Amino acid sequence: MEIKVLGTGCAGCKALYETTKQAVAELGVDATVIKEEDMMKIMSYNVMRLPGLVVDGKVVSSGKKLSISEVKELITK
Repeated sequence: MEIKVLGTGCAGCKALYETTKQAVAELGVDATVIKEEDMMKIMSYNVMRLPGLVVDGKVVSSGKKLSISEVKELITK
């Protein structure tokens, strides 16, 4: 599984990245968590609000700070 956190380095983006890493660790899933800060790559996902969360190439959230439980739910869908 590949999980990308889309963001330019703002506090919300950094928080989502840390929350996502913690959720993956707690779930014990085999996943790579990537922090994507390149605006051209972020724009390729058609995300208008950051931070964004992408699981296996599919945008599952944008523009929200998510809790650990919300991230876990999106990862395990």
